[in-house]
Amino acid sequence: MKDLAAMQSFERSRLDRSKLCSFDNETIEAPTAPLIHQEARFLYICEGHGVIRIQGHDVELRPNTLLSILPWQITAVTEVAEPLQYHLVIYNLHTLNRYIRAFSDERGDAVDWLAHIERQPALYCNEGQAHRMQQFFLSLREEVGLESILGAAPPKVLGSLAVVNRLVELVILMERFRAEQPEPAAADRASAAPDRSEILRYLYCHTGEKLTLKGLSRIFYVSESSLSSYISGMTGLSFFDLLNEMRIGKTANYLLYTDLTLEEIAAALGYVDASHISKVFSARVGMRINDYRKTYRRVESICRIETDRRVYALVEYICRSYNEPLSARAVAEKFGCTAAEMNRALMLQVEKNFEEFLNYVRINRAAELLLTTDQTVTYIAMEVGYANVKTFNRNFLRFKVMTPGDFRKKVALQESRL
Repeated sequence: MKDLAAMQSFERSRLDRSKLCSFDNETIEAPTAPLIHQEARFLYICEGHGVIRIQGHDVELRPNTLLSILPWQITAVTEVAEPLQYHLVIYNLHTLNRYIRAFSDERGDAVDWLAHIERQPALYCNEGQAHRMQQFFLSLREEVGLESILGAAPPKVLGSLAVVNRLVELVILMERFRAEQPEPAAADRASAAPDRSEILRYLYCHTGEKLTLKGLSRIFYVSESSLSSYISGMTGLSFFDLLNEMRIGKTANYLLYTDLTLEEIAAALGYVDASHISKVFSARVGMRINDYRKTYRRVESICRIETDRRVYALVEYICRSYNEPLSARAVAEKFGCTAAEMNRALMLQVEKNFEEFLNYVRINRAAELLLTTDQTVTYIAMEVGYANVKTFNRNFLRFKVMTPGDFRKKVALQESRL
């Protein structure tokens, strides 16, 4: 488990799952552990110097660098010479790419901007380009607000369209600036076999196909057992559980931003049928697929819950009822608010949205049971509210970065308060 990478959520915003993108400012002061990104993101470095490893290749970070990370790529900041301060934009790649590919350039060809990003993830802006980039990020912040201070921007006329247009503008700037610069020296990446760091990215790009370990092993020139060990060692998930995790993220996007039926979504993403997609989605997300669509689709209202008695009652209710089959929609209705309003209230109070806080409470209780009882992992999973042990294991890995079995072996319960 030593190579296990933390897996980031497929949600762009912890407040509102329907947002096309979120904007935030962040700082990195020391090297980081590997991260698997389920959603695409842009980082624009304002200050600092360092090195980030993307898909096994080192990329220099310096002021005025625009860094592009695609879904299911693996990154780790390996060097920080000076603290890195940057703008972070997490966005819906599927929606953005669909808009871009609807238009062609003057030669009649759609711009293959994603291929450019994969070959050259970092764009180093000159002074003039940097000025335009800073203007862009300021305008995007005004449109969507600042995530870390719960600064949701007030609803604006055609707000979603404006956000898409902003993101398209960023891609245009990126492509034009790239064209203005000399072609960088090609890195020597030639190899008889594809790099293993590309395995997750390959899976994500081919989720609609019938994927098997056998077929994948032929593509990457490794045995099925080695491939399976790499995937579980990197993500903590089996091959098919990882595939389902990827499909769930894409399913959520289809539910929020298209009118496709479940049958059509199932066909597009490689599920057997609508029943199959419903079963997998419900097991992973914790709510029925149609309820998810009704709850989060086109959520436009501003969060208006104040930090009052209702918030404390909400937190207390989750802490007391964590082992029951709770859903965001049902709990929000119980407290007379929308799911987005409830998430804002929880973020203000406990710095976690509903799903994060519920799983946090459940996993902490499970950790206590693992150390104080001899009950099986399956029993404990059911005892703290999970419908199956797979979901429990996935969330345990997320919060504790080790399996329940390893936790029981390696961690001792601290009785003292010292």
